[in-house]
Amino acid sequence: MKNNRFEAIYKQGAIEQFKVIRDNETGVLYLLNGNATGGGLTVMVDQEGNPLIDEDFQKQ
Repeated sequence: MKNNRFEAIYKQGAIEQFKVIRDNETGVLYLLNGNATGGGLTVMVDQEGNPLIDEDFQKQ
């Protein structure tokens, strides 16, 4: 890893894109959606509303 705070760990789509972004400090996952007219970013949460943490995350 190159000491980047955020890292795209999953990508889907071409015209409408979805990316899962991991915060490499905390392991928290975010969903980024983008298309030709705009986009948005939101934290991913579990059923109780707690932020999702990448199961494979190990702080370096």
